[in-house]
Amino acid sequence: MELIKVTEQKEPHVALIELNRPKELNALNPQLMQEVRDALVALDKNDAVRVIIITGNEQAFAAGADIKQMADKSAIDMLLLDQFTTWDQIRKTKKPIIAAVSGFALGGGCEFVMTCDMVIASETAKFGQPEIKIGTIPGAGGTQRLTKAVGKAKAMELILTGRFLSAEEAHFYGLVNKVVPKEMYLHEAFTLAKEIAQLSPVAVQLAKEAINRSFETHLDEGLTLERKNFYLTFASADQKEGMKAFIEKRKPEFKGQ
Repeated sequence: MELIKVTEQKEPHVALIELNRPKELNALNPQLMQEVRDALVALDKNDAVRVIIITGNEQAFAAGADIKQMADKSAIDMLLLDQFTTWDQIRKTKKPIIAAVSGFALGGGCEFVMTCDMVIASETAKFGQPEIKIGTIPGAGGTQRLTKAVGKAKAMELILTGRFLSAEEAHFYGLVNKVVPKEMYLHEAFTLAKEIAQLSPVAVQLAKEAINRSFETHLDEGLTLERKNFYLTFASADQKEGMKAFIEKRKPEFKGQ
């Protein structure tokens, strides 16, 4: 892989994907997103990995899509390119994904972050959908996910003006989980990942599915899925171990079975 770096830590079951186009501020082109997709598919199948972190560098998570590759395209060119199908794998990944963000997360970069499950932000992070300033609109879910995250009025303001959110504003509006000093953002993401990785992988994946479904269905459908997944945990060895350990007042040893 040329545009990303993948590092696996078998203990404590955490994998790190680093976007690696520093000269372009990690601008998201089709090759980079295909490499991310392939990495996520492989990590989702890897039993040694339970949580995935995606990050850029201190200057930028991703400053947007690669505009140079799109500027001269026609509507039909963009339709046939179908560049967003590779993005679907982020949403389909069963294991939890934490975005560790420093610097710019703009346009496609902001959409990428919102596709992840949790977000740890450096105090220098900037979030926004400035596509309106170059005569277009978000195309990878920005109008939908930002609205669900911050509400209609704020999403309208941000998308129709192209204004950025500071890390603290993003935290206030619920777009990120936590804001930490720049030198701590990746460390904090690993701390969260390690905490989750200690728990039952089966239960974690079923819980993630149920939470995500709440954004895609009516309440009744979401409750039906939640109950199905709850019952399903009782088919796992992890559930038996977790409850037995609780009764015996000891730390459980989850094996993802």
